[in-house]
Amino acid sequence: MEMPTLPEEVIQTDDHRNECVQGETNAIKTSKYNTFNFLPLNLFEQFQRIANAYFLILLLLQVIPAISSLSWFTTVVPLVLVLSVTAAKDATDDIVSMKRTLPLGLTHPPYHYIWALPTLLTSVFGNTFCFELACRLGCLILMMAHSPLLPDEPCVSSLLSEGEVSCEPPNNRLDRFTGTLTNAGQKYSLDNDKILLRGCTLRNTEWCFGLVLFGGPETKLMQNCGKTTFKRTSIDRLMNVLVLCVSPAVTCPVLTAPCTHLNTDSYDLAYTVPVFHREREHLLCVMPLSLCVCCSVEVIRLGNSFYIDWDRKMYHAHSDTPAKARTTTLNEELGQIKYVFSDKTGTLTQNIMTFNKCSINGKSYGEVQMQVEVTKLLGTVDWSFNPLADHHFSFHDHSLVEALKLESPEVQSFFRLLALCHTVMAEEKIEGELLYQAQSPDEGALVTAARNFGFVFRSRTPESVTIVEMGEQHSYELLAILDFNNVRKRMSVIVRSPEGKLCLYCKGADTMVYERLHQSCTKLMDVTTEHLNEFAGEGLRTLALAYKDLDEEYFSSWKQRHHEASTALEDREDKLDVLYEEIEKDLMLLGATAIEDKLQDGVPQTIEQLAKADIKIWVLTGDKQETAENIGYSCNMLREEMNDIFIVSANNSDDVRQELRSEGVTSEPHNPAQRTLGNKPKVVRDEEVNGDYGLVINGHSLAYALERSMELLFLRTACLCKTVICCRVTPLQKAQVVELVKKYKQAVTLAIGDGANDVSMIKAAHIGVGISGQEGMQAVLSSDYSFAQFRFLERLLLVHGRWSYLRMCKFLRYFFYKNFTFTFVHFWYGFFCGFSAQTVYDEWFITLYNLVYTALPVLGMSLFDQDVNDMWSFQHPQLYVPGQMNQYFSKTAFFKCALHSIYSSVVLFFIPYAAMYDTVRDDGQDIADYQSFALLAQTCLVITVCIQLCLDMSYWTAVNHFFVWGSLVMFFTVTFTMYSNGTYLIIPASFPFIGTARNSLNQPNVWLTILLTSILCVLPVVAYRFLLIQLRPTINDKVRQAKAAPPPLAHRVRIRHTSTRRSGYAFSHAAGYGDLVTSNRFLRRPAVTLTTAFTPLGRTTGFSPTGRSAGYSPTGNALNSRPQDVEVTSLQMYHRM
Repeated sequence: MEMPTLPEEVIQTDDHRNECVQGETNAIKTSKYNTFNFLPLNLFEQFQRIANAYFLILLLLQVIPAISSLSWFTTVVPLVLVLSVTAAKDATDDIVSMKRTLPLGLTHPPYHYIWALPTLLTSVFGNTFCFELACRLGCLILMMAHSPLLPDEPCVSSLLSEGEVSCEPPNNRLDRFTGTLTNAGQKYSLDNDKILLRGCTLRNTEWCFGLVLFGGPETKLMQNCGKTTFKRTSIDRLMNVLVLCVSPAVTCPVLTAPCTHLNTDSYDLAYTVPVFHREREHLLCVMPLSLCVCCSVEVIRLGNSFYIDWDRKMYHAHSDTPAKARTTTLNEELGQIKYVFSDKTGTLTQNIMTFNKCSINGKSYGEVQMQVEVTKLLGTVDWSFNPLADHHFSFHDHSLVEALKLESPEVQSFFRLLALCHTVMAEEKIEGELLYQAQSPDEGALVTAARNFGFVFRSRTPESVTIVEMGEQHSYELLAILDFNNVRKRMSVIVRSPEGKLCLYCKGADTMVYERLHQSCTKLMDVTTEHLNEFAGEGLRTLALAYKDLDEEYFSSWKQRHHEASTALEDREDKLDVLYEEIEKDLMLLGATAIEDKLQDGVPQTIEQLAKADIKIWVLTGDKQETAENIGYSCNMLREEMNDIFIVSANNSDDVRQELRSEGVTSEPHNPAQRTLGNKPKVVRDEEVNGDYGLVINGHSLAYALERSMELLFLRTACLCKTVICCRVTPLQKAQVVELVKKYKQAVTLAIGDGANDVSMIKAAHIGVGISGQEGMQAVLSSDYSFAQFRFLERLLLVHGRWSYLRMCKFLRYFFYKNFTFTFVHFWYGFFCGFSAQTVYDEWFITLYNLVYTALPVLGMSLFDQDVNDMWSFQHPQLYVPGQMNQYFSKTAFFKCALHSIYSSVVLFFIPYAAMYDTVRDDGQDIADYQSFALLAQTCLVITVCIQLCLDMSYWTAVNHFFVWGSLVMFFTVTFTMYSNGTYLIIPASFPFIGTARNSLNQPNVWLTILLTSILCVLPVVAYRFLLIQLRPTINDKVRQAKAAPPPLAHRVRIRHTSTRRSGYAFSHAAGYGDLVTSNRFLRRPAVTLTTAFTPLGRTTGFSPTGRSAGYSPTGNALNSRPQDVEVTSLQMYHRM
């Protein structure tokens, strides 16, 4: 997004000018409806369903007596009921969703949540650091340090009378802000370090003054939220198409009605036209009013949503987080997912960093962890020698501690660098109890490791860093911080030791550090490279460490030039980069670190199961390429036995095109995507490819690949690969990839993530899933479904999604069948009544058929039916494939239902007609009257559709039995009641079938007719299904046959991975805050002085920073690396003592 050139002014002094500047209020809207727009907006959405719109038109026609023979209540009662219940459900969903957003505004010390976008003016300690916890925003920056802009309260008072702020207009750039504040003749620069984002948390101060720049929807948080769209399932869209097709199809037979009145003697057009409308009105009862009657569709979806909420197997006990269906309209879509787009950090991984291994001066430490026997014998390192150690941190290689105790200079320099080269903040409210605040989880893990090995970071000021080295406290003068950014991929600090020695310490990606090493380090670099390869093969995140001794005279000259560059108004960043490059050369290599961001439990197994279900998983991550590849191997997405893994990393359009063309699995199509009616792109079909391939593409190349001229080539190449990993991508690119697949592939997509950078992707996909993890609640609040662990996605799709889709498809097929049958019986009757618009059924039967007689049985099937249980669903993930191919309900399935209904209607009409023709009762009275025939046809219809439902049911429960038999009992009870003398005497005009039930249903030939009709209706169905199972069994049939044997025990196989891929350190945070640390705008209280060296001070506080590091999480809970009685995770978290 280009920055606008014209600034937006926020005036503080002139009330009149303020009134002229119309800004947004601080109110935000997270709900879809409000009191005023609920009714019109909700009705507008409901009438987008063509079935509802059709029945509204039908209702209007029924109020015209001249063209309608049915009472208006036969349509209005079900339609109003449908609209009311659906509106109530939508209102409830919206209210619940809004309430879930409100907890973001809760405030309690010492955390203060920011509701607008202010700039920090001053705080309780006029020049003290304040911390911003951005995890509620969900971005990767987990700790931002802010110094007040103004030094004291008098300056704030003058600002209220004289100040003026000029800044950029509202935009969605989280990493950039430009503005100036003018006060008392002085100008202050406003940048990203001076603002607090809405949704963040301010701590380390009791109060502060702030100036609100943007409020409400103008804040960067709301600017990044995107627009919430109304999602519809593919079944809903198919239903609209079918409704449009059914209406003219049913109208065609009605055209025969006027033909019955054509004769040379009399033809009255005024009579024929109303008859035509009446007959069409009767036949169009086949239209899916029944699909919504008693709100069956909404009830089914609501019930399946409750199943997700109540599923204890998707409950994460450790975080006390249940699975939650945040929408009730997309459940069946979960059974048709073809593409899953997943974030990496926090979604596939735990987002908790642990210091695992290291290489120091050519020697690797930490290998003993791989030797189980030695680990059990020696145990973890005993930290009792270090009273300031974090006892939640564990390490198994005792040789590293021994090297420290032997005062190895290389080992000491290694950990001294880790203790000095960072921007971590330390809090020590009680002597010996340290709490680290880290903007990067990697930094927190490294500082914690140095702490435990005797180099304890205690505190910092703008001019100094205080550490404890093996029990002795030293203060290093902090001269400069050469900060991290995504181009440098490293950071350095220049410090002066207590002895007066100048030294530069550098850490960063190995590829960047190696380029700047002194030539004398060649041999050590080769050995360290071997260690890095080993670390990378285990999926660890690596980092190279180096140092350089500086000359006093040279540094003085460099420092002066650095000050001039840092205050330059133009090309400041370029000038600083030149100086950084100048001083960061001829470095001496110290070694490398290896940090593990552990996978969540069950991730490889879940991905393997989803792959067997023919679900393709694309990983879209902001991490660098090496880290993304390593996670791909760890997750079993990338494998050594693949035919090839293609890397696309070009930096211009032509090279990207060439790399995509040269991959060998595909070539650019000769013709661009063909267009269909409405300029809609033609669906790109899947192509067969021999072998397994993987594709890894970075963000720079992806930007070109997503261009209009190249997007089809990229999509075809990606779809031919078994695994696709997009690294270094922006949130917008994530959404663009999802939109690309939706545009050209006829497939249902799902996006899953845990941070605010995943919100746009979650909203773009057909289904959005949020993981409630370490990065806040923005992803969850924007999602359709949420849970705590990635592995629950397997159960969500293979069990709940498949069951929901299967139940909905059975429901639709059955409802079409019973209503087509219901309608075509009337059509055959029209040939015998001259299409006079007389109904073959009683009007009360027409009203109650879908509301009472056949509603509960199909509802029971749609809520409780299972073709196989959840265990077999996991054992046979191939059961998921028919849903992706729309085999259970499609246009073909609809056509089969219509043919089945035509056959059943022929039997249901002509068998009773033939049986009653010229038939008399036992007493010789005539039985072949209209009312008796109507009752017989109604009874045969109800019993037949109940038997058909029993044949469709795969899983019987007590509730199903109650609904089926109860509905039959209800039919006969209501029939005898309405056709009784008493009911007739109350309202004679409404109940004309007096005595019909008791006079007809007491005859044996009537019951024989019912039995014969029912058998003839279901016999072909039974025969067809039997032959189909024997000749062409489906995967469902095969699995059900295998159920005769006991199901195999579920177990997870440990998958071993080997990789030779290199890894570089993946900085997951944005540009650092070195300039702010050295800004001299805050004054920390001095570090607590140790009374005695290495005197036990009791148990220290676990590392519980705002970021993620070794043994901690942003929630403030520390972790132990060894599990103890943990049910669902491989790590055991402990509350801070």
